[in-house]
Amino acid sequence: MMAAMTKSCLPARQKEDEDINQEVPQNYIVPAVSPTKPSSTPTTVQPHLLDSASAPISWQPVTALPAATALSVPPSSTEPLSKPSDCLPTAQSSDERNWQASQVCVRDRNAVMFNNPLMSDVTFCVGTGHNIKKIPAHKYVLATGSSVFFAMFFGGLSEDVKEVEIPDVEPVAFQNLLRYLYTDEIQLEADNVLATLYAAKKYIITHLAQACVSYLETSLSARNACVLLSQGRLFEEVHLMQRCWEVIDAQAEEALRSEGFCDIDHKTLETILSRETLNAREASVFVAVMRWAEAECRRQGHDVTAENKRQVLGPCLHLIRMPAMSLEEFANGPAQSGMLTPQETMDIFLHFTAQNKPELAFNCKHRKGLMQYRVHRFQSSAYRSNQWRYRGRCDSIQFSVDKRIFIVGFGLYGSSNGGAEYHVRIELKKNGLVLGQNVTKFKSDGSSSTFPVLFDNPVQVEPEAFYTASAVLDGSELSYFGQEGLAEVQCGKVTFQFQCSSDSTNGTGVQGGQIPELLFFC
Repeated sequence: MMAAMTKSCLPARQKEDEDINQEVPQNYIVPAVSPTKPSSTPTTVQPHLLDSASAPISWQPVTALPAATALSVPPSSTEPLSKPSDCLPTAQSSDERNWQASQVCVRDRNAVMFNNPLMSDVTFCVGTGHNIKKIPAHKYVLATGSSVFFAMFFGGLSEDVKEVEIPDVEPVAFQNLLRYLYTDEIQLEADNVLATLYAAKKYIITHLAQACVSYLETSLSARNACVLLSQGRLFEEVHLMQRCWEVIDAQAEEALRSEGFCDIDHKTLETILSRETLNAREASVFVAVMRWAEAECRRQGHDVTAENKRQVLGPCLHLIRMPAMSLEEFANGPAQSGMLTPQETMDIFLHFTAQNKPELAFNCKHRKGLMQYRVHRFQSSAYRSNQWRYRGRCDSIQFSVDKRIFIVGFGLYGSSNGGAEYHVRIELKKNGLVLGQNVTKFKSDGSSSTFPVLFDNPVQVEPEAFYTASAVLDGSELSYFGQEGLAEVQCGKVTFQFQCSSDSTNGTGVQGGQIPELLFFC
C-alpha cells in the first residue's frame, strides 16, 4: 500500500519542479549574501558613511538582468556634504549594490536622500548674488517636519512648484535645517548658528531653534553678550536675553570693550544704557558709546564727526551719566570730545564745583550696579600663638556652586601683628586653566577683619564644576587664619561646596587656613 502511494505521488512532484524551472529566467542569478556580519550602526549616521556601513553583498557575474530585477542606487549629491571625500553611492555602482536593503532604519534611508536629487520633487535656490546654491529636496520629508512647508506644498493655497527661491537664508543654514529634517542630526558652529536659528524660526522648526539657543547660551561670554542680546531681541528669545543680561550686568566693563558692542542696533544700545544694574564706570560707558557712534556713522555712510555722532546717537547721548563721573574723568573725556554743546559742558562743570547746581538733562545718580555677596567658610579665626605665616607660598582651596555666579574677588586675612601692607597675586582656575588673575597690594589694620582683593573683571563660574581659588601673599609673616571650616555653605540662593586643593603649599584646606571669603555677584 505504501509503495503504491509513493509511486502515485512522483508524477505530480516532477510536474511541479518543471513549472518552477519555467518561471525563473535562465539568466537570473540569486544574490548570495556574504556571511560577514555588518558593522554596528553608529548613533549619529553621516550620509557619506551609509554605503560603507552596509552588509557586504556578492553577486555572480551575469550577462543581463530582467527589468523587474534592476537595482537602483542614488547618484552623488550635487554638492559635497561636508568635505570632498564625503559622497553618496554613485550611479555607476547600480549593478553592484542594493542600497535600500543596506539601510536598517527609516533615518538611514532618509539620510541617503538628504541633499540628493534622486526622487527630488522641489529645488531651493538659497542665498543671493554669487552665494546662491541650488539644493534638491523632497516635499514629503519637509512637510512632515514643518507646518510652513506643509502649507507651502500641501495646504489649501498650495501650488505645484518645482523651484523655490529663498534669498533671505544662508545656504549653510538651510542645509543645517534640511539635515535636521532628514536625519535628526544637528550640526552647529559659531559662524552659522545665528543664521540657522533664523531659518529654524522662519520655518517653525521648534526643536532646532531650541538647540541653536542652547548652543548660544553655552558659548555666551562678555565678548559676545551684547550681540547675542541684540539677536535675542530680534528672535524674541526671552531666556537667551535674560542670560545675556546676567553677563552684561556682571561683566559690563569687558562687554562694553568688546568688538560686538559696536554691532548692536540702536534699540539694544538704548536698553543697555538705561540699565540701572550695569556694573561699569561711567567713563567706560562713554568710551564705548563713542566707538558705537563711529561705527554707526560708517554704516550710514556719514563722515565720522562729532556732529554726526551726536545725530546717530539721538536720545542715547543723554543716557550716559556724565555727572556721575569724577571731575577728572569728565574733564579729560566728554568735555573735550566735541559731543556736548558749550552750555552743556558749562552746566556739568558747575554741577561739579558750584554750590547752586544747574538743572541737567543727564542723570546725576550713580548706577546701583549689582549687589555683591560674600560667602565666609570659617566659623572662627585665630592669631599669634598659633603663628600662621605668609611666606610667599600658595594658599588654595577648591569650590563648586549649584548656580551660575560671577566671582568678583577674595576676602583675605591681614597681619595679626599690627597694620601692614601686602603684595598679593590672586588666581581663579578651572582644570589648570587660569580664568582670572590680579597682582596688586592691600593694607590691613591689624584686626581680624577680611580685606577685599578684586579681579580686574568678574569671572563667570558655572554650576557643578570645581574651581581653584589661589592667593600668594608677601608681607608681614604673622597673620590671622580661619578655623572650624565648613565643607558646605549656603549664601543667599547659592550653595558652595569646598574641598582641599593640591595647589595649596602653605597649609590651607577645608578645616582651616587662608582665603576665608569669596566675593561674588549672582
